[in-house]
Amino acid sequence: MTTVILVIHLLIAITMVGVILLQRSEGGGLGMGGGGGGGGMGGFMTGRATANLLTRATGFLAAAFFVTSLALAILAGGRNEKGSILDQPAPTPVEEPAEPAEPSAPVAK
Repeated sequence: MTTVILVIHLLIAITMVGVILLQRSEGGGLGMGGGGGGGGMGGFMTGRATANLLTRATGFLAAAFFVTSLALAILAGGRNEKGSILDQPAPTPVEEPAEPAEPSAPVAK
């Protein structure tokens, strides 16, 4: 279930980036969907119709992205079974190592 939602989430994100880049910005920018001399989208739609379509598509994709983000967060949050750190058992005490013996040099016979 999580994998399906994640794949849909990624497809929505990629599509949203493409739709946003197609829009004409205030300064012209990267927008390719605006109404230039030949009209937007190869003369299929007017500049205003193209802008309306891209704006509505962006809104729809943003809402879908928000919904999938919430769904993924809820699914990820449901896996936490540990609870509070105070509910965990106390760690076992670590024993300190014994003192090392004094080094001694070998004695020749």
